Amino acid sequence: MVVPFECTAEDVQSAGFSCSEEAPCPIYLELSAATAKGNKYYVVGNIHSDAVTLYSVLLGSEDAGATWQEIHPRIRLSGLDHLQFLDADTGWAGGQQLFPLPQEPFVLLTSDAGKNWRQQPVLGEDADKRYGSIQEMHFSSKTDGGVIIDRSQGGDAGPFALYESPDGGASWSLKEQNAKPLHLKGAPDQDADWRMRVDPGAKAFLLEERRGERWISHAAFSVNLGMCKVPPPR
Repeated sequence: MVVPFECTAEDVQSAGFSCSEEAPCPIYLELSAATAKGNKYYVVGNIHSDAVTLYSVLLGSEDAGATWQEIHPRIRLSGLDHLQFLDADTGWAGGQQLFPLPQEPFVLLTSDAGKNWRQQPVLGEDADKRYGSIQEMHFSSKTDGGVIIDRSQGGDAGPFALYESPDGGASWSLKEQNAKPLHLKGAPDQDADWRMRVDPGAKAFLLEERRGERWISHAAFSVNLGMCKVPPPR
């Protein structure tokens, strides 16, 4: 599968990089997490150039990977890298804005198998708490969840923070801060039975499922999405 992408002047302007007919910029897909419930498969990642992340990507399949569609609008200058489905209907995707630094981490929530999603910020509205990226995310039930935020790129003296949600990700509160890395107790960071793997020869991301000692491929996604060529304004 090739995820469709057409670069616009707004993309170039918002990301602050230069792509022209004379010097086009290659555009790539990066997929970072995957999971499945029955025949419904989900993968998350981003679209980026060599210089900057352009959009988040959330893809879903209802026929065991035979066909795919984007099940959430792309979020500009952001990426998704965490994914969990608790049951066939209830799931979360976690990410953050990535330009100019990782900031404003958020969680996408669904209660209808990915047909609809709500975006909820993790940090408060205080400008000093904008910076950070989600390092771990896990929900133990439909209501109780936690994320570990790394704020080190924002210059925070105590950069690691634990935030917890009592209502399925609709709201979050700070529970712990530490200068040393924190971890969610007893929680797998990602679905151990599903993974995204780069196949350098095919220049593709492979969606693979663990079956015993083997990994079985269910879908392939092209890394290369084309070239960004934006003519100068007249």
